[in-house]
Amino acid sequence: MYKILIVEDDPKIADLLKSHIEKYGDTGIVIHDFDHVLEQFEKHMPHIVLLDINLPSFDGYYWCRQIRQKSTCPIIFISARSEKMDQVMALENGADDFITKPFYYEIVMAKIRSQLRRVYGDYASKNEERTVEKEGLILYPERMELKLGNQTVTLSKKETILIETLMERSPRVVSREVILEKLWDDAFVDDNTLSVNITRVRKRLAELGLEDALETVRGMGYRLHSTWKDKPLP
Repeated sequence: MYKILIVEDDPKIADLLKSHIEKYGDTGIVIHDFDHVLEQFEKHMPHIVLLDINLPSFDGYYWCRQIRQKSTCPIIFISARSEKMDQVMALENGADDFITKPFYYEIVMAKIRSQLRRVYGDYASKNEERTVEKEGLILYPERMELKLGNQTVTLSKKETILIETLMERSPRVVSREVILEKLWDDAFVDDNTLSVNITRVRKRLAELGLEDALETVRGMGYRLHSTWKDKPLP
């Protein structure tokens, strides 16, 4: 069963899309709060997104860019704006397909099934998924997940990069300079921004029961300790 997120401010169209999706045995999730689309995306972690352009507050291009910072899941624009430049902008901002209104719901469903097959099904790449493993702690960078035993937490893009950097060098200390270069490519970032990201990583580790795994080494950087290796896995 796949989850399809519907970001459409016309309630009639949104409900009809949801109805057709559920006829195929999948789950349609309709968004009503258009000020917090990204938060809803992170909450539901859908397999595919249907996204309108004309939305309250921020347009679909904006939300497409925000989602692309978190996920590579398929995004299909559905819009009454049919100019070539609208379609170009959708694709340039990270979309996988574009459907103009009015449309046949059967065509929408066919395009959804096509994207699902391409990414998750028969046509998906058979390349082995990359993982980073440290004493039973497993990071899946491509899906931005961290797993210990039977517990899994979802990460942001920067949290994924930061944890991967720490895991690859553990138990060595990782300097602040190395972390800054990995996360921001030498761009100027103040100490508070880095501290915020370290705090977020500590929170993700704590969700796995690893409250003391990340050490601050004064004047040097940070070190990830394998505090979990001798403990029973959850």
